[in-house]
Amino acid sequence: MRQPVTRVGAQETGPDNGIRTDDSPAMNTSIFRAKPSAIVRIFGRRQAVIGVIHSLPLPGSPHYDGESVESIYHFACDEAARYAAGGVDGLIVENHGDIPFAKPEELGPETAACMAVMADRVRRASGLPIGINVLANGAIAGIAVAKASGAAFVRVNQWANAYVANEGFVEGKAGAASRYRAALRARDIAVFADVHVKHGAHAIVADRTLAQLTQDAEFFDADAVIVTGQRTGDSARLDDLQAVRGATRLPVLVGSGVNPDNIGAIFGHADAVIVASALKHGGSWWNPVDPERLAHFMAVVRQVRGEGAAQ
Repeated sequence: MRQPVTRVGAQETGPDNGIRTDDSPAMNTSIFRAKPSAIVRIFGRRQAVIGVIHSLPLPGSPHYDGESVESIYHFACDEAARYAAGGVDGLIVENHGDIPFAKPEELGPETAACMAVMADRVRRASGLPIGINVLANGAIAGIAVAKASGAAFVRVNQWANAYVANEGFVEGKAGAASRYRAALRARDIAVFADVHVKHGAHAIVADRTLAQLTQDAEFFDADAVIVTGQRTGDSARLDDLQAVRGATRLPVLVGSGVNPDNIGAIFGHADAVIVASALKHGGSWWNPVDPERLAHFMAVVRQVRGEGAAQ
């Protein structure tokens, strides 16, 4: 059933519920009922930093050469330990080593099985809130992994509408994934949905503005929206971030290209960032986390937050 258009000025707001009001820069109307901030609920703060664990190739993927799954889990836990020691607020476990990625219907059960074990170990080893991103666009598999591993959220690259990805034509799976989440009694698992996601062409929705695409994600019950650049490591455009921020009451994250030079401008509009490449040795996603890069980045973050001077 369509939700009525409502004013949000009457909603209570504060550090605990994170609901936006008429005094915020976002629009004053919504096409879905107001909800507390998923960022505040999961991470206990705004301006949260979420590090990404790019998994080694998993069984069934093109570059898996038969190494033990224990070595894969060990690598992920080592990365989690480095992130935790560096002071990030949370983690995403992602099967980025499985490139080139399969469409959701082509993913084998081995991917979800391995990711569930890996994510559970990462959560226990780090003590941090974690999320899941099953590539490509594995919304249902991601919810299964999150439920099994105790993860707090999933990232879904195409939640509503459709686009032409590197994998081919990809449709949003909000309807099916929401029903699956409800069937698992897992509605506490938040959905962080990309808007105009990287690694693809969006001509199929070219008649809709970025603001309208953002509202589509909110209308289809996403809990947060993500803005990205064109590719992994590419920074999101500030005007895109501002357009998304102005179109929704949901928390907004930047999901690519975050670095010490732009984090100040980004946190002027975003509730959280997802960061990886800038924190890896050589600035490449396939390398391990570099503790020195991470320490410098978090020092800048603390300065932006007003928590101390950058190093």
